[in-house]
Amino acid sequence: MAQKLWEKNVQVDKEVETFTVGKDREMDIYLAKYDVLGSIAHIIMLENIGLLTKQELELLLDELRHIYQIADNGDFVIEEGVEDVHSQVELLLIRNLGNIGKRIHSGRSRNDQVLVDLKLFTRTEIRKLTELTKDLFDVLLQQSERYKDVLLPGYTHLQVAMPSSFGLWFGAYAESLVDDLQLMQAAYKVCNKNPLGSAAGYGSSFPLNRQMTTDLLGFDSMNYNVVYAQMGRGKMERTVAFAMAGIAATLSKLAFDACLFNSQNFGFIKLPDQFTTGSSIMPHKKNPDVFELTRAKCNKIQGLPQQITLISNNLPSGYFRDLQIIKEIFLPAFDELKDCLRMVTHMMREVNVNKDILKDDKYALLFSVEEVNRRVLDGAPFRDAYKQVGLEIEAGEFSPDKKINHTHEGSIGNLCNDSISAMMQNIIDGFSFEKISFAENKLVSNEN
Repeated sequence: MAQKLWEKNVQVDKEVETFTVGKDREMDIYLAKYDVLGSIAHIIMLENIGLLTKQELELLLDELRHIYQIADNGDFVIEEGVEDVHSQVELLLIRNLGNIGKRIHSGRSRNDQVLVDLKLFTRTEIRKLTELTKDLFDVLLQQSERYKDVLLPGYTHLQVAMPSSFGLWFGAYAESLVDDLQLMQAAYKVCNKNPLGSAAGYGSSFPLNRQMTTDLLGFDSMNYNVVYAQMGRGKMERTVAFAMAGIAATLSKLAFDACLFNSQNFGFIKLPDQFTTGSSIMPHKKNPDVFELTRAKCNKIQGLPQQITLISNNLPSGYFRDLQIIKEIFLPAFDELKDCLRMVTHMMREVNVNKDILKDDKYALLFSVEEVNRRVLDGAPFRDAYKQVGLEIEAGEFSPDKKINHTHEGSIGNLCNDSISAMMQNIIDGFSFEKISFAENKLVSNEN
């Protein structure tokens, strides 16, 4: 059995070990290649301050880049008896390089190792979420333009209210995603700060060059105060989880609309048959299971910030093992949200729209406000026009004029989709993802 990084002469009780390790080995597979990236930056810095020779650095870099490729290909394994990803990487180095492999831990603790791993992992996942959100945004705006002249009922209190349009419906969810990514960008900026060099949370007597590792890893800046760097664990995950919950809330609401609008009682949209499932006893059923599962998964994701809060709440400064449990709920959530984004994008691209909804007489009263407004424009006071139309409706004498003429910004006749698109592009540009791609690619190439 491999020795633990912290183990001296006394071996821990097996049952205690199983309990304390928990799902760490499973969760650490998510972090493997990022642990290697952090180690590459760290040892380049160690050589710079004289704690490694140039020859030792070159040997370590070759091995770490090889391990990185294994992890990037999805083949990294944490062996039986090895506690975590940090131990596994160090074990592989020692097997191939002997005592040189033991030197990469100088100036580091597992505390700041896992901190930097989590931040490198999270900022990469934020980029993937951002790209998938932008894909859905593009589809929604395309559909908004395509169906901008197709009217559908608007509802308040689930009662027929006023005319809406598919242009508004698709476009509303597109603009919602703009705000969601604005929040995600703020979370990204909280995430993209370097904690490496904080060690166990109190710094190091080694003359570490933290600005160097910050630049090498493509961080915007560092978590300067070493105590705060450790206090940021849990806070970063909670902040990002709130941003994820924002996207999830938009998807969940859209999924509910789609299920409702697809039902026979509404009939506003029709999902292609290949996107529905059947019943075991009712041969006519075509169920919107994808949207129903999306709704459930996204509602679960909306609970993630509260779960993280409850795990990390009221902990004093310093590191505590409680924080390990956050990984179990945080790391897998990205895959779940990405899956939902992909499925909703696919469904929204292929959905069929009913272009004749308002021909049904049950929607005649949708146009009552339009009639009130027409009379006001002709000179009647609003309250008088409102009362006149109301009395005509009660007497069964209301005859709707179904012509719509909305011209103000963001209305049926003036969707402002160009402005919404410009807002989204401005947010996408503000992430500056290219900086981290450049830094990470440089670390795993032979340019250093």
